[in-house]
Amino acid sequence: MANHFSALKRARQTKKRTERNRSARARLRHTIRDLRTSIGEDAAAAKTEMPATVSLIDKAVKKGLIKENTASRFKSRLAIRLTKASAQKS
Repeated sequence: MANHFSALKRARQTKKRTERNRSARARLRHTIRDLRTSIGEDAAAAKTEMPATVSLIDKAVKKGLIKENTASRFKSRLAIRLTKASAQKS
């Protein structure tokens, strides 16, 4: 454990940030998982959920939780799934 005041403060800050990032990352994963489930069950409902999920993914990039290419991959794959599900239902 650190002894200097500044190092102790850094340790406290790191602990807080880690917890905040962990919860935000979990929220992102749950939202993506829910959208995937929704696409499988009801494509029309998933279309309304898609913009909120994309927004959450973009916010995660902005906060540095995930990288930009990872976000692009998530969005692309979700859009492809949604398009396929919509085409099958029609």
